[in-house]
Amino acid sequence: MTLQRPIRHSASSKRALGVQAILEWAFRVEKAQLELPVRRDVDGGGFGFGMEYVLIQRARLGCKVDGGQHKMGSYTHADAEVVAATLAGMPDRLGGKRMAIYVAEIARGGMTPDWLPGAVPRCVPVETKRNQHGERSTTIVVGVERVLHRGRWRSVEVLACPVTWRPHPEQIASARRGYEDWWQALDWVRDGLKAGGMLREVDVTGAMPKVRPWGVGL
Repeated sequence: MTLQRPIRHSASSKRALGVQAILEWAFRVEKAQLELPVRRDVDGGGFGFGMEYVLIQRARLGCKVDGGQHKMGSYTHADAEVVAATLAGMPDRLGGKRMAIYVAEIARGGMTPDWLPGAVPRCVPVETKRNQHGERSTTIVVGVERVLHRGRWRSVEVLACPVTWRPHPEQIASARRGYEDWWQALDWVRDGLKAGGMLREVDVTGAMPKVRPWGVGL
């Protein structure tokens, strides 16, 4: 997805973007930095810092020409700074600072969390060996049995092939829980940006990634 810098428009012609596109624009295009100040005690029910931190950031940025904040010879759009400040308030119940950093890095890379699409657990040998006859499963001795062979008793090793599931069902489940956690974080950021109403040139739409893309019809 190629994202361009929003240009100054009237309030009636703001650029409409979904929260994932806004995050990618802020962190990938505008190179916004995620600042994580020390949190005060909150109950986790509101928007992190009660939005006052974002208001302070907005006030600090308000005097800049064209909404820019100079950083190392360049500037970051004021709306991108608001997005970063909002994300910084991620509540602990949704993963807190760790989730905020994760969401920012995912957006910076223009990615979506890997939920292992199409992954189906398969029962496979734990180990294989290859020789001149081809590839064979590695076996281990699991016991010894006495068998009667041509009138004589002999000890015969009982062999078994250790197997495992690849990918393991828990690996798939973990990847998909991670995707759902990311989705919940985006949903919170979207609501926070809408509630704050501080974006000057971007309108936050209701567009969201699929809740469970591995599910039929979702």
